[in-house]
Amino acid sequence: MASLFRHLVTDSDASSAMLFLLSPKEPVLQLSMLYGTSWTVLSSWARIHVEEAVPAAEATRERRMVWVGDSEELALHYPRLALMVPEHAVAAAPIFSGAAVQGAACLLWPPSHPRRLRPEEAAAIETFCRRAGLLLQRSTRRGHPLLPGKRPMALTAERSRTPDQAEALAAHDYAMRLPGAMSLDLEGRITFVSNAASDLLGVGAADLLGARPWERLRWLGGSDFEDLFRATVIGHQPAQFNVTRAPDVYLSIELYPDASGVSVHMAALPRTTPAGQHQHVLPFVEATEIKPFHLLMHLAASLTETVRVSDVAETIANQFLPAFDATGLVLMTASEGRLRVVGHRGYDTAFLSLFDGHSLASDNPPAKALTGHGPLFFTSFDEFQQTYPEAVQYGTRNAWAFLPLIIRGRPVGILVLSFDRPRRFPPTERNLLVSVAGLVAQALDRACLHEARDDLARTLQTGLLPQRLPAVPGLRAAARYLPAAHGMDVGGDFYDLIRCGTAIATAVIGDVQGHNVRAAALMGQLRTAVHTHAAVGMRPDDLLTRTNQVMCDLDPGLFASCLCIQLDLVRRRALLATAGHLPPLLRHPDGRTEALALPPGLLLGIVADAHYVAVDIPLSSGLTLALYTDGLVEAPGIDIDDAIGALAGRLAHAPNDDIESLTETLVGDASLNPRTDDIAILLVHVTN
Repeated sequence: MASLFRHLVTDSDASSAMLFLLSPKEPVLQLSMLYGTSWTVLSSWARIHVEEAVPAAEATRERRMVWVGDSEELALHYPRLALMVPEHAVAAAPIFSGAAVQGAACLLWPPSHPRRLRPEEAAAIETFCRRAGLLLQRSTRRGHPLLPGKRPMALTAERSRTPDQAEALAAHDYAMRLPGAMSLDLEGRITFVSNAASDLLGVGAADLLGARPWERLRWLGGSDFEDLFRATVIGHQPAQFNVTRAPDVYLSIELYPDASGVSVHMAALPRTTPAGQHQHVLPFVEATEIKPFHLLMHLAASLTETVRVSDVAETIANQFLPAFDATGLVLMTASEGRLRVVGHRGYDTAFLSLFDGHSLASDNPPAKALTGHGPLFFTSFDEFQQTYPEAVQYGTRNAWAFLPLIIRGRPVGILVLSFDRPRRFPPTERNLLVSVAGLVAQALDRACLHEARDDLARTLQTGLLPQRLPAVPGLRAAARYLPAAHGMDVGGDFYDLIRCGTAIATAVIGDVQGHNVRAAALMGQLRTAVHTHAAVGMRPDDLLTRTNQVMCDLDPGLFASCLCIQLDLVRRRALLATAGHLPPLLRHPDGRTEALALPPGLLLGIVADAHYVAVDIPLSSGLTLALYTDGLVEAPGIDIDDAIGALAGRLAHAPNDDIESLTETLVGDASLNPRTDDIAILLVHVTN
C-alpha cells in the first residue's frame, strides 16, 4: 500500500496526501498513511466520523470523488479544513473493496493549482483507488485484512539519487557559510544545525539536535514559530517572521518546506546594541507536546458543528486523545444534582456504571472539581490515592485531569482525561486544558439545550399521532413514523386509521408545511378534524372540503397536503380523494403495482371554497394500499416520479406475508441514512 500511495502523490504532483481507512467497528475514518506532512500537525484529524463536514468523509458517505478548487468554496463547505489550508485545492476519493467503501484518499495542492482538477491528476487518483481497493479485497480474502494502526505511517519523498562525497561536502560548506542554517524534519525535530545558527540561538548544537525549537528554547515558545511551521508543512509555502531572543538580539527566521522537511535560514537583524548592556540567554526547558493555538483553533471550529451531546463527546474524543496522548476520556453532565455519563472513550460501561448518577455532594474528584474546587490534576496513581485512598485504578491509568465545565458560574458537566503514564501537567498545559474545557462547556450546554427542546417537540408530535391502529375485521394495517435526522425542528406528518362502524374504515395521511412546533400543533388540530369527520362516515371528498374550511378558519399561515381513502368492506369498494398529496401505491393480488393517479386537489388552507373529487375503485382480497409522505421518496437530484417508481418496485417485489415486515421493507435505508424530512407511511392490506 505504501508504494501505491507514494506513486499516487508522484503521479498527481500533490504537495501532501492522507490515506484514511474505515474502522471495522464504527463509522469512523482513521488516518492510516500520510505523505508530505506530519502526524504532529494532523493528530487532530486522526479519526473522522463519516458524517463530518470534511472532504474525505463526504467522499466516503456519498461514494464519489470530491473536488474543491476554490478558497471560497472551501471556506463555505469545509470551514474546519479552511482554517488549516485556506488557499489550497483539495481532492478526496472513496476506495471501494468490492461494493463497500473501505476508506478514502485525500490530496492537497498549493494555491497555485488551477481551479479545475487536471485529467492526469484525476486519472492518478482513480488508478490508486482502484488498485488500493483490490489490495484491500485481496488481503481480506487471504485472512490478513489491512486495518488502521494506532498511528499512521508517515512517508517521505524518496531521493532520486544519493549525492557523492564531493557534493555532500559542498552542501555542508554552503550551509556553514550562511548566517544561520537549520533543518527540521516533518515532525519539527532539528536534524541539522550550523555553528552559526547555534551561536545565534545561544544553545550548543548537541542540545538542539533531536529537539523541536519552540520546545527547547523558551523565548521561541511564545513566538509564531510553531504555528508557522505547521502552516508551511501543511501548505508547502515559505514563511518568515522576526523574533526577539533577548533585549539586544533580534533574529529574522525564514522557513522553506518540501515533502521531506523544512529548511530554516536565520540571520541577526542589523540593530545597534545599547551600550552597557550584555546578552542574556534564557535557559532551555523540558519539551512539551502541547500545541495551544493550533488545537484551540481546530477544536473550536469542530465544536461549532456539533448538534447533539453525542456529537460533542465524539469530537473531543477524536481530537483530544491523540493531541495529548491520552488514553481515556469521560464526559459527564450535571443534571438535577447528579452527574450522568454521556460519552466516553477508553473505558467499558461496566466500570463507568460505578460512577454514573453520583450526587454532586459526593466526595469524589468529579463532584469536587465541579462544586468549587476547580480543575484537579493527579500526576500519578500514587498521588491520586494519597488524596482519595479508595480510588480505583482502571487498567494502567496513571494520571488524571478533572476539568469542570462551567458557563457563567453554572455547572454544566465535567470532562475527565486519563493517561497510561505519569504526567507532570506543567502550567502551560494546565492552562490549555482549562481553555479547552471552556470551549467544551459551551458546546455541551448548547447540545443539552438542543436535545431538551428536541425531546419536548418530539414528545408533542408523537403524542398527537395514534399510539396504535384500531383492529378492523377484513383489514391488516401497519404504520411507521420516522422523525427527521437533521436539525431540532419537527415536522407535521400525520396518519390515521379510523373505524366508521363495523364494515367501513378511513385511512388518511397528510403533511403540514414547515418543520417547527407550529407545524406539529397544526397537525394535531388537522388530525382531530379529519378523525371527527371520518368517524361519522363522511365521504373523502366531503371530508377534505370540510377540513379545508376548518383550516382556513384557523388561518395558521400554513398549508397541508392530505390523502383520504374510505374502505367499504361490505361493498368491496374504496373512495379516494387528495388535497395535493402524493399518489397512493396499489399492489394488486397478482403482484402488479401502480401509482394511482387521482384528480388533483388544492392543498388545504389555501382557499375556503376549494372543491375535491373522489374516485371509486374496487377492493379485492389481497390488495395492498401504501400511503406515504414525501420524506420517503424525495432526495436531492432525484426526479420525484422516478423515486415513486422505485418505491413501487420495492412494494411489488417484497414478500406480502407480514404487513409489519412489508412496512420495514418500504422504509428501507431511510431508517439508517440521515434525513432532512420526516417520514410517515401507512399500509393497509385487504384480507378475506
